Amino acid sequence: MDNDIVIDPIKDIKNKKIQFIVKRFFDFILSLIGIIILSPILLILFIAIKLDSKGPAIFKQVRVGVNGREFKIYKFRTMVVNAEKKRALEIDPENLDKFVFQSKSDNRITKVGGFLRKTSLDELPQLFNVLIGNMSLVGPRPEIPDVVKFYPENYKQRLMVVPGITGLAQVSGRGEIELGKTIFYDLTYIKNFSVIYDLKILFKTFISVFKHEGAF
Repeated sequence: MDNDIVIDPIKDIKNKKIQFIVKRFFDFILSLIGIIILSPILLILFIAIKLDSKGPAIFKQVRVGVNGREFKIYKFRTMVVNAEKKRALEIDPENLDKFVFQSKSDNRITKVGGFLRKTSLDELPQLFNVLIGNMSLVGPRPEIPDVVKFYPENYKQRLMVVPGITGLAQVSGRGEIELGKTIFYDLTYIKNFSVIYDLKILFKTFISVFKHEGAF
């Protein structure tokens, strides 16, 4: 798949400044409403994780956001404590486009964690990231610094917008697609961004989660 899409900052982003402002307004309102409505579920999941395995219920990890700024992403913990130390991330700079972040066979995932991943409920704490403003409901998924440092120039274009909980790549394959294809979908999203486009992706996300497509 050709991922050599070039973003024109003036045409594809600056000319849509009003729509990005509207996007931020909806992000704030919807994330706040979501946190309030889902608070009982958040509490139940918090307790379930604590009872299932030792360690904190909330997993924090440094990710790269808009314009390359780093921030801490919040997720429900789905792996054993110190999982990152038990298995190093295998990144081949020469074949970065083939990189896949998640793996179906990972013995570090806890029992409750497997359920959370399958249902995507582990992503719910990111509503707080959206409320704060370092994430959006829709946008390219925030990448880890160890991968971003190997980005070629065309890949860096995905850092021109605020990262999201879900995005075009996620409704096109979620955790199982290679980075090269993810970049293609992310840049396609940026070039075609609109508030209506975001709503369509949100709708497709609910369908994908309901069908458990690409989740593990």
